[in-house]
Amino acid sequence: MKVLVIGGGNMGLTYSQGMAKSSLLNRKKLMIYDTSTEKQESLKDDGLFDVYDDLERCLPDADIVFIAVKPYHCDELFPKMKPMLNYQQIFVSLMAGVTIGKIQEDLGVKKVVRTMPNLPAKVGLGVTSYTESEEVTRVELLMVRNLLDTTGESIRVKNENFINASTGISGSGPAYVFYFMQSMLAAAKKMGFSDNDSKVLVSMTFEGAVKLFNESDITPLKWMDRVASKGGTTRAALDSMKDNNVEKLIEEAAYAAFDRAVELGEE
Repeated sequence: MKVLVIGGGNMGLTYSQGMAKSSLLNRKKLMIYDTSTEKQESLKDDGLFDVYDDLERCLPDADIVFIAVKPYHCDELFPKMKPMLNYQQIFVSLMAGVTIGKIQEDLGVKKVVRTMPNLPAKVGLGVTSYTESEEVTRVELLMVRNLLDTTGESIRVKNENFINASTGISGSGPAYVFYFMQSMLAAAKKMGFSDNDSKVLVSMTFEGAVKLFNESDITPLKWMDRVASKGGTTRAALDSMKDNNVEKLIEEAAYAAFDRAVELGEE
């Protein structure tokens, strides 16, 4: 199995490293293409990849092609790719908002898997939702899933609407968590804690809460009830959030990301 990643940016490099370090490629080096000379040198220094600056030297030989460029680059990229492709190749898109139909039409191909990755893939804790065109076989989809799982876990969803929906939850979700963390850091510093102590207090609180949640079948609501006693400090904090409609605001933020993902697909 020969795998090519087009684009050595944030997500492209993350998935490239995950796949290259796995045993899935049967000792074949992962191929990666990027137009930036500086990025090419950096990728070569990594030592994990066969790095290319010419699509003709790598694209025709690939069995699975990961497309990891900014969505607006595909209008320039796809016409260059099209003459070099064959009907057996599988294309895995890491691009937000670019539909399976557009990829099929612009490239003249049938086998397409559309994904929505997220940033924690950089530390092996990512979650990637994915869905496929009907021409992708079960065996081919299993191969793709195994490759996606090298950066964390993957979830197969029914259709592209759920790809857009997962954009609002997992794709953009890390930024919501960072937003909450930043607010807690600001509060800790305002209370007089040092930068380092503030970071420890906030980061360990998040890490511990997530671990408690993952290692039990208790819902977040029940965990809140366990922490918050009547008339206590935690209940005061939760009541303040309820009074300020924080839950509704977070829900609206997730839907804003979802709606924007749909808009991108229609542009």
